[in-house]
Amino acid sequence: MTIAAAPPSSRFRGVRIWLTLVAALIAVMVLVGGATRLTESGLSIVEWKPVTGTLPPLTETQWHAAFDGYKQIPQYRELNAGMTLDQFKTIFWWEWSHRLLGRVIGIVYLLPFLWFLWRGAIGPEWKRALWIIFALGALQGAVGWWMVASGLSQRTEVSQVRLATHLSLALIIYAAIVWTLRRMADRARVAAPARLKVTALALLGLTFVQLYAGALVAGLRAGRLYNTWPMIDGALIPDAARLWFESPWWKNLFDNHLTVQFDHRMLAYALWTLAALHMIDALRTRAGAAARGAVLLFLALTAQATLGIFTVLYAAPIDLALAHQAMALVVLTLAVLQAERLTATREDRTALDRGAAGRLAVPSEPFPSA
Repeated sequence: MTIAAAPPSSRFRGVRIWLTLVAALIAVMVLVGGATRLTESGLSIVEWKPVTGTLPPLTETQWHAAFDGYKQIPQYRELNAGMTLDQFKTIFWWEWSHRLLGRVIGIVYLLPFLWFLWRGAIGPEWKRALWIIFALGALQGAVGWWMVASGLSQRTEVSQVRLATHLSLALIIYAAIVWTLRRMADRARVAAPARLKVTALALLGLTFVQLYAGALVAGLRAGRLYNTWPMIDGALIPDAARLWFESPWWKNLFDNHLTVQFDHRMLAYALWTLAALHMIDALRTRAGAAARGAVLLFLALTAQATLGIFTVLYAAPIDLALAHQAMALVVLTLAVLQAERLTATREDRTALDRGAAGRLAVPSEPFPSA
């Protein structure tokens, strides 16, 4: 006879703890990245040295060399001329911490992943997904430098489009890990109408679009303009001539401060309304865990909208802007959980179990004869 395998929730506890740690580190990195942007620190390191750049300057000579490199870019000449070495160190530490966190996340992801693979604790379905997540993480490092490079020659800041791409990729990686964690959980399937699945997926997709729009606002510093609500530029809907004055028209979606902030507001209204409808539908159909998830998502979006309003009214101070970004992570997490909850099947949730159960089942010794 054989001893029955342990339930998935306990058998794969190590894998789930590892992925939870990685997700938490990514969340911290997103917030540090936000602080780096808000303190105008992102261009303080003008070289990309994936290995040797791990160590900061250790001597006065090295500090002066790093500062001299910063003095060569437009941001210093046009915005920070006369900055002292001590002031430079402040912005340097923000950017260095952000890059160091990226390296730490890579190590924390890869080494346990290889160990779990060697132990046979991850089935083939999850192997592919987790390798893809690792590849996206490696790509993120290159995208980060691509973003920084945009501000080293002709601009005094990084491209807002590249900044939004960098943030979006980080959030895609984070969401993929959260989704995978939930798929590894052993729990009953949620019975709910198909329309709830559709609205949950729509909420998740719209959340990503809104986060991209928010990154454009941050990249353009558009939150420091048009600091009234609900009016913007003197009206609920600004004049079309001011929204669409750039040519070709689509450039306004990325470069026009008014259009970018207006789009961010309109997307927020749409997202909040869809979340309210999704919650009402889930409560009326008594969808159990899905109803609770819908309520939590709606409450988080309400809190996020409130933070967004105050951020605009006070012209995006660092504390409110970071709180707004932190709540965005909460909203994204809840949107991912709700979408996964309503789309998962029992077969999805036991894929990991099928892949590794054979390796982890323990044969018993036969009972001795009398």
